[in-house]
Amino acid sequence: MCLTLIQERDPVRSFRGPPHDHTAALLAHCKEGKTKTDYYDTAITGFMLECRASGGKTYYLRYDKDGRLKMHKIGRYEDVTFAAAKKVAQRLRGEVGIGNDPAAEKAERRAVPLYADLAAQHMAHGKLHYRSFSTIEAYVRNHIVTKWGRTRLTDIDSRGVAQWLASKREGGLSAGTVEKIRAIMSRSFELGAQWGVAGCERNPCRGVPRKPLNNARERFVTAEEAARLVTAAEASRNPQLAAIVRLLLLTGMRVSELLSARWDSVDLARRSLHVPTSKTGRARYVPLAQAAVDVIAGLPRSEEATYLFPTPRNSKKHLTTIKHGWQTAREAAGLHDLRIHDLRHSAASFMVNSGVDLFAVGKVLGHASVQSTQRYSHLANSTLLAAVEAGAKKQTAAPAD
Repeated sequence: MCLTLIQERDPVRSFRGPPHDHTAALLAHCKEGKTKTDYYDTAITGFMLECRASGGKTYYLRYDKDGRLKMHKIGRYEDVTFAAAKKVAQRLRGEVGIGNDPAAEKAERRAVPLYADLAAQHMAHGKLHYRSFSTIEAYVRNHIVTKWGRTRLTDIDSRGVAQWLASKREGGLSAGTVEKIRAIMSRSFELGAQWGVAGCERNPCRGVPRKPLNNARERFVTAEEAARLVTAAEASRNPQLAAIVRLLLLTGMRVSELLSARWDSVDLARRSLHVPTSKTGRARYVPLAQAAVDVIAGLPRSEEATYLFPTPRNSKKHLTTIKHGWQTAREAAGLHDLRIHDLRHSAASFMVNSGVDLFAVGKVLGHASVQSTQRYSHLANSTLLAAVEAGAKKQTAAPAD
């Protein structure tokens, strides 16, 4: 059956046009001298087309809720076909019939913020609490907001997140990087739930399947390689590089911990260096071998110096990176695959292979758990073999009864 639109307050006169609803809607216009003219459908109660003097047209459903007249926008005439608008109107009229309020539900959905809004709150929080804020902010800005920034939180689901992360892996990002992106986005929703942000009741990142990661890259320098590296660092245009490399190998400190080390944290008499804040969030004392004490004692120090490794232009600030000098020295030493963090692993390997037990190694490195130190357990094999050999020789040397 074909439906006809009729003008509001003129139910007797039908809108005269071809016997097709979409054509009637096409020909509907605002009456001269009025700001708008409404046309109502004769079959679906409240389904209307608003025609404005400007030429714009919009489909609405008008209905009564608790004695109040309400209007729910379906869509602009140029964006929605008459058939599609009618289908939506039928569905909405059914919802009204069972007591729902489409306009209120729409307003509630609009009250749900976009991910960009949640990300802004996350980053404001992170600026105060994250030591690696700039790195996390870059992940949020370059990856997450680019994809989800204009999406309402309730419209982000696990399936969409899983497909997006899979495309990241297919695009060449490492599994570790993709997992870091997932974890940061998940943290946004966790914080949003704590703050009572609408749309964060469900975390879409939790249901995403994850492949187990194996980031335990093992690269340890030999004594000969360490010597080559130090020699190359001594030839660097960065006069501080050689001392930094030596201390990283001697202490097993993280490079950020060493570069930010203060003179008032060093006690050469007790041979210790205090690290007030580490990656684990705990302060610790790094024991200094005599060789490390000698390196620190030989560092140039001005009266106003605050840090062991100040920037060349301001002794009140410390170095934050040695990237260029490191890369040049590494290449000169022929150690093309060596990362600066591998010096920390190498310090651990030297200790383990010298017979130091894993518990002590973990204490020196500042590990929060035994599991972190277990990655070096296989390095102790030669020491363990020496132990069992010594025991075997002792047995065979015992006199017979």
